[in-house]
Amino acid sequence: MKFTKHPIIKISDSFKMKKILTSFLISCISISPFLFAEDEPFAQENTSAKYQITYNWQEHPSFASPALAPLNNSLNPSSDHMYTFSATAHWGLRLWDNGEIYFNPEVVSGVPFSNALIGMGSYTNGEITRAAGTNLQLYRQRLFLRQTFNLGGETDYIPSGFNQIASTVDKNRLVVTAGNFSTLDVFDHNKYANDPRTQFMNWGNWTYAAYDYAADARGYGWGATAELYYDDWVFRAGRMTGPIEPNLLEVDWQILKHYGDQFEIEHKHTINDLEGKIRLLYWINRAVLASFSDATAYLLANPGTNPQTIFNVRNGVKTKFGIGVNVEQELTDNTGFFLRAMKADGKTETYAFTEVDSSVSMGLLTKGISWNRPNDTVGIALSENRLSNERREYLEAGGISYFIGDGPNFKYKPEESSEIFYSINLMKKIWLTLDYQSILNPAYNSNRGPMNVYAFRIHTEF
Repeated sequence: MKFTKHPIIKISDSFKMKKILTSFLISCISISPFLFAEDEPFAQENTSAKYQITYNWQEHPSFASPALAPLNNSLNPSSDHMYTFSATAHWGLRLWDNGEIYFNPEVVSGVPFSNALIGMGSYTNGEITRAAGTNLQLYRQRLFLRQTFNLGGETDYIPSGFNQIASTVDKNRLVVTAGNFSTLDVFDHNKYANDPRTQFMNWGNWTYAAYDYAADARGYGWGATAELYYDDWVFRAGRMTGPIEPNLLEVDWQILKHYGDQFEIEHKHTINDLEGKIRLLYWINRAVLASFSDATAYLLANPGTNPQTIFNVRNGVKTKFGIGVNVEQELTDNTGFFLRAMKADGKTETYAFTEVDSSVSMGLLTKGISWNRPNDTVGIALSENRLSNERREYLEAGGISYFIGDGPNFKYKPEESSEIFYSINLMKKIWLTLDYQSILNPAYNSNRGPMNVYAFRIHTEF
């Protein structure tokens, strides 16, 4: 996903900034007068108003790096810092029986390392795709309908949450979602590694790094999904729009010609009374993309040309696909394990996410119950990303991809990272997270790094 450069609304002067922030806060107060009240157990809702605010600050010291070619997509090895800020409203309304509409306006700002989103496979902050500079920007994050068709069986209570009106539904049901939302709102959930605002920050830990899911530059699209819940099984399918050009913001509305399809099967199980889930995901994209073999051939046949030759050979519709497995498993009442692994074909350029063709990540999440801090969370994760032979050969020939490319000093090695965080519940509804990440071979170049990243995050939700 590209660092967003084309906001829907740009707020560049202090008067407009104060006006929009004031309006946002007034809306929060007027729609939800009891912001910090506890939800009543098993209460039914016809409306929902919830909010979140997150500030994430990160710094990396200087790291080892050889001299780089004038044209490159390399992360600056000098010491640097970055930040992101987001404030989001999640408003929901029940329109009719089991039919709901949701709308999310969001205000964002932020600046990434090196002032551009380049230089590694798995970026260190999952919020950065929506940030676009130091000026606050307002945009529509989501606008979608959800319809539930009850099919019988026992009943399930779905508690109130972000974009979720509290409801009682049949255990066996069909849920249809349509409109403007993220593919990850429906697919690839994981209890222990799913949200960069409250859990792990690194891209490779809150979803599959190799999941090139269709979306605009901010991570959202238009489309429809269907989820069939039947006993301990869930079957999901969906189609989403992608960008009109890879990694850009403008939506390609030709959803019958260019799209991202995904299919997921989920099964819930218990092992010694401890719950777990396994998900299998298959996805396929169809879009105008450049193949790496064509880009490499063009680069070798035209010495001295701009090494970003993917733009010269983006000349036809191609498909890209991948398959992954997602596991979550309780180990104790307050500790859980997660694992994700995915392999993509890797023959074409990145469509909408990042520069990874196969990925694996795993980790643990535990609550602070044993040290009398039940609302604190500790997490630790390890991940590894790899490139396909076609993408690797392109980079070894001196090519530059959309986010990475170190030129002639590129020496391939898998990108490896580790992350550990402690989330401290400072007071009701407010958390401070301290986070450390170590990245070996950033952008798959063993001549660079290791890179260490230190971060803190303030998050509130109500």
